[in-house]
Amino acid sequence: MKIGVPKEILDSEYRVGLTPNSSASLVDEGHTVFIEKNAGLGSGYKDEDYKQTGAIVLDTAAEVFGQSEMIIKVKQPLAGDLKLLEKRHILFTYLHLAADRELAESLCKIGLTAYAYETIQLPNKALPALLPMSEIAGRMSIQIGAHFLEKAEGGSGVLLSGVPGVPRGKVVVLGGGVAGSQAARQAVGMGADVTLFEKHPLKIRELDQQFGKKATVLASELSLISEYVRDADLVVGAVLLPGRRPPVLVKEATIAKMRPGSVVLDIAIDQGGCIETIKPTKHSEPTFLKHGVVHYGVVNMPGAVPRTSTQALNNATLPYILELAESGANSQDLYGGLNIRGGDVTHPEVKEAVCS
Repeated sequence: MKIGVPKEILDSEYRVGLTPNSSASLVDEGHTVFIEKNAGLGSGYKDEDYKQTGAIVLDTAAEVFGQSEMIIKVKQPLAGDLKLLEKRHILFTYLHLAADRELAESLCKIGLTAYAYETIQLPNKALPALLPMSEIAGRMSIQIGAHFLEKAEGGSGVLLSGVPGVPRGKVVVLGGGVAGSQAARQAVGMGADVTLFEKHPLKIRELDQQFGKKATVLASELSLISEYVRDADLVVGAVLLPGRRPPVLVKEATIAKMRPGSVVLDIAIDQGGCIETIKPTKHSEPTFLKHGVVHYGVVNMPGAVPRTSTQALNNATLPYILELAESGANSQDLYGGLNIRGGDVTHPEVKEAVCS
């Protein structure tokens, strides 16, 4: 199969769809890899690195799209990508269509076949292609939140670890999945006072055993969440429902009662977010103020650490890329990864989110 990797065009997105090692794996299996000039530079990969694997470097995105059957990206296609996509293409990337009806409609209109990394799900409910980015975003969320708590960044001036004789900063994490548990782990490591909310009873027990006395694990209940959020210095939203928008767990009225300079950060912003006042932002303008509270809603957080993120992403996605390249998209659901085919939204949860 002819596989194309265009340069990402989202604001400050430095990841790339394939590493040179992944390119080599595909070429070794008899596939042809086209990569746009300088597509890998943001992740530390030169064009020569790809050429040495047998990949063909092309000058423009138009050439990559024009010569390829399958397009491998990191983030959802923007306007510049959409005008180059055709019905014959297989698209494989993060899509997050539940929060983007317009993109779903555009892809359906083109008539192509689109697979989403984030909806690939194994029988044990694991999300293998989403997991590494959730780990990274969870870990990043605390260091980012700590940075924006600094007074010069608009924060309240709280040090999460505190110092002897001074209280520690209070961190509330919503959701105990991969991203949430990683965020809590990082916050505990920084010495913060951490409270983690989770919905499922068995997961609550698992998290309680994991953190012991280092963090407080509570069952998700809206009035209790509101109580803790009002008193928090940093709130991290990390609620995930595969293919669907997450529920709103923090209302605007609660945000309005937080201490000025507190920070809220929503990892789930790609799917719409679980904090009512959050909205998508970008790395060049990562925050905004609402009711005196600093809001961070960057939709591609892991793009800030592209070397690590690209390698971790490829470790997870390469087996599925190889599978699609070998069999094509004629009858492949790819473990729930199929989102769009022949002008229709096919994934049940995504369809419910964008077509209802």
